[in-house]
Amino acid sequence: MKVFLQGKGQGLAWTLPFLLVWGGTAGAQDSTLLQGANRPSVARPASASQPEPMVLPDPVRFGHAMELGDMFQARRWLEGGLDPEFEADRIGTGLMIGAWSGNIPLMELFLAHGGTVEHRNSLGETALLLAAWKGQIGAVSWLLDHGAAVNRPNGQWTALHYGAFAGHQEVVDLLLARGGDINARSPNGSSVLMMAVYDGHEAMAKHLLERGADPKVRNEWGDGALEWAVKFDHMTLARAISSPEEFAAVANRPRSDWGLARRSEQAPAELERLLQIRRAMQAKGYNVERIDGRIAAARAKYARISSQALPPSAMALEISAKRANPKDQSTRLVGQDSRSGRTKKAKTTP
Repeated sequence: MKVFLQGKGQGLAWTLPFLLVWGGTAGAQDSTLLQGANRPSVARPASASQPEPMVLPDPVRFGHAMELGDMFQARRWLEGGLDPEFEADRIGTGLMIGAWSGNIPLMELFLAHGGTVEHRNSLGETALLLAAWKGQIGAVSWLLDHGAAVNRPNGQWTALHYGAFAGHQEVVDLLLARGGDINARSPNGSSVLMMAVYDGHEAMAKHLLERGADPKVRNEWGDGALEWAVKFDHMTLARAISSPEEFAAVANRPRSDWGLARRSEQAPAELERLLQIRRAMQAKGYNVERIDGRIAAARAKYARISSQALPPSAMALEISAKRANPKDQSTRLVGQDSRSGRTKKAKTTP
């Protein structure tokens, strides 16, 4: 998944490791491809006369084994000279993969061999950010206890941004209790509250407001939490974080003002499953030509579906009042169905 947060003069694409979160169960036709590929390594006694040579892993093999929680293989590699900050093809180091998956023993193992809690992957993320994104409350607590920084200088993503975006209130509360800055700003100036609003986490957004989040914070485009709520059609949430006057002013802006509302989308289950199979096969050294063909076909299919998607309907705010009692008002959103051209209305207040 990619979350596109473009700033002035730059195209900032925040690419989170959750792009390849695996979901679903392999179908019957995939079972032979997966057979044996997802099994952790099993200890085999070496011959007394011919010790088994140590072969350090490549990033794919390393990542696959660590995500499976293969403690035996991790210890063997580390004792055989593997750099404790060696990074997998995704997520990061062994300690970071442990944080991502909530595997505290794996984190402890890499820490004991010289790994650090503040190591940054190629995206600038730390283990604490990854644990917060995945809602791994135990890993978040462990990392904080072992010196992970809850705050980062303004202009960097924080664990609070990640936790709020994913809707993990327990994680957010723990981070706040440990001194997290509720109004921390991202690389493009977006706030923690804005990240909760972006994905429509109404309860999270209200909770952040109760905890002191500033709804007036604006990013470098000039957008704030209210603008994002309207842009992404979270109208109930927009009303909750604004006054009636603020809501009316923003909701009445032309749809063309907002530009393309680019949303986070998880890869379709079929494509996720195929990517899972490919990675498991690659980690075991199997030929991936056949599965690559299936992945290409799946991507082409979903690209066609995506290109046929209709644009969002144009919406405006209609306010009605009675002459006898002007204060008795109601509002509703009025839009045009892009398929039929007919007007459609959605009441927003009594």
